[in-house]
Amino acid sequence: MILIVFGVSGAGKTTVGKMLVEQLGWHFLEADDFHPAGNIEKMRNGYPLTDEDRRPWLDCLRKQIEQLLSAGENAVSACSALKRAYRDRLRVSDEVKFVFLRGDYALIEKQLRSRHGHFMNPTLLQSQFDDLEEPQPDENVLTIQLGRSPQELVEEIIAKLHLASRD
Repeated sequence: MILIVFGVSGAGKTTVGKMLVEQLGWHFLEADDFHPAGNIEKMRNGYPLTDEDRRPWLDCLRKQIEQLLSAGENAVSACSALKRAYRDRLRVSDEVKFVFLRGDYALIEKQLRSRHGHFMNPTLLQSQFDDLEEPQPDENVLTIQLGRSPQELVEEIIAKLHLASRD
């Protein structure tokens, strides 16, 4: 299974994803690592990415997901996947599951401003919300409401997806 934890920048995708990996014993994929250098530089300088910018990134991430699934490996990926078309591109099989970390602008802005050492310029948060297409019922996405501790979020994800913790 590939579990894609998605949402806007600052929602806690990497934190929750890494905690899931610790509890499940799976691989971790930081989707940001698949961005071409030009995309990272663009975001660092405060320019939002276009669909065209994101295409090679999504293709590279999709290839990695396909390789993991064909090898029978489980993984958690932290990935923005803001638009349905992006999620559809990454949904290579029924073994790819999505978890949406949902929160309002004020909460996520606070989380984003407390984060250090990340290339994402906090001024781009509004563009993330503008691009966000919340999942529709036919996408079969687990939506997790933010506002609780990351551990509580992880416990809810594990319970609702019936995942076996390695503890």
